[in-house]
Formats: sequence, structure tokens, C-alpha cells
Amino acid sequence: ALHYFSEAGRLAYADRARYLGDPAFVAVPVARLLSPAYLSKRARVIGERSMRRALPGDSEAGTSHFSIVEANGDAVAMTTTVESGFGSRIMVRGFLLNNELTDFDFTPGGPNEVGPGKRPRSSMAPTMVFDAQGRLQLLVGSPGGSTIINYVAKALVGVLDWKLDIQQAIDLPNFGSRNGPTQIERGSGYEALVPALTERGHDVRLMELESGLHGIERVPGGWRGGADPRREGVAQGR
Repeated sequence: ALHYFSEAGRLAYADRARYLGDPAFVAVPVARLLSPAYLSKRARVIGERSMRRALPGDSEAGTSHFSIVEANGDAVAMTTTVESGFGSRIMVRGFLLNNELTDFDFTPGGPNEVGPGKRPRSSMAPTMVFDAQGRLQLLVGSPGGSTIINYVAKALVGVLDWKLDIQQAIDLPNFGSRNGPTQIERGSGYEALVPALTERGHDVRLMELESGLHGIERVPGGWRGGADPRREGVAQGR
């Protein structure tokens, strides 16, 4: 008991030093730090041997997504970011400036090289799906850096191809590749597929793939929302 109590204390004090300050001056990520997903992730750091000195947890960086449908049918799927946590760490008129310049490729010669007046390449993918008559059927998006593309594609495949509802599609284990190792969400049921994927030549890596998917789908008589249990998002309606 003393071992686990002490190790938990190391984690708590590490996060305290990294994130806590006067909320009038510092954006303290309270909801994230207290979310079941974050606490579970931190608990898994504790082993049978002392870590001696704990590092603060990653309380996510500066990207958020929300999906909204109004009663009159107006809708928005919006992904917004300041890139890294607290962006450029420069505040003007009450908001932080982003550091999106880090999304450029700093090796010259490619299509995403730094240049005057250019916008850097982004992985943000707020998505709307319409039927053949032009009626909105589905909205979805997620934070997650370059893995956003895989997260959103997973949700779309889940709803459109596998006929799941939006919450079931969001709940699916995360997986995919960014033109490197094939990534499987650690602790998910898809770990059972690792031998079969390896047999097909995949270099499989088990990872903490914490999407923040948020979506809404049209259903008979109204709309149904879904929010990612991996983060602190919720689905609400009236």
C-alpha cells in the first residue's frame, strides 16, 4: 500500500508542478486532469518498481472539435487549434496566438516548405456527409494531430460501411497507419488481430491513441450525438 500511495503521489505532484497555477492567468485543464480516461492512463504508469521521479502527464495540446446542429437545420463541424499547449505562449486581447508554423516542413524543397504568405499543411478534418438530395446526414471531427485523419476515417467507415450508430463508431478501437508502423490502440480488443496483421507483413505498434471524436447523425425524427469516451467530450441535445 505504501508503494502504490507513494507512486500515485509522484504522479500527482508532477502534474501539480506542470499544470496548476492561478486560473486568472493560467488555463488549468481541470476537466482533462480529472477525466476517467486521463486518470486511467496515469494509473497504468505505476508498476511494481518505483519510478523514482515522475514526469507530468500529457494533458493534450491545443486542439478541440465540436459538432452542432440547430433546430432549423443549420449545422457546423469545427476543429480549432493553437497547435501546442498554450500555442506560441503569446497572448493578445485575451486569447493565445497559435504556433502553427511548426506544421511546416523545415527541410527545403517540398510542397510544405516554409514560405511567405503560405499556410502550413494541417490534418484537421471537420467533415459533413450529405445524401443524394443534399440533406445533411452526418457531422464528425476530432483533435489528435496527424492521427486526426485516421480517427475521422474510422468513424466514417463505422457509420457508412459497417452500419453502426455514431456512438458505436466512435467507441471502436483506434487503428491505422501514417505511412509507417501500423498502430493499434493499446488495451483494445484489436490487440487480438496483431498476429494476423504481422503475418501479412505489418510492423504493428500498440499505442495510446486517444482520439476526441465528436459527431452527430440524422435518425428518424431527429438527430443522435456521440462523444469520445477517451476524452472529456459529451453529447447533449434538447
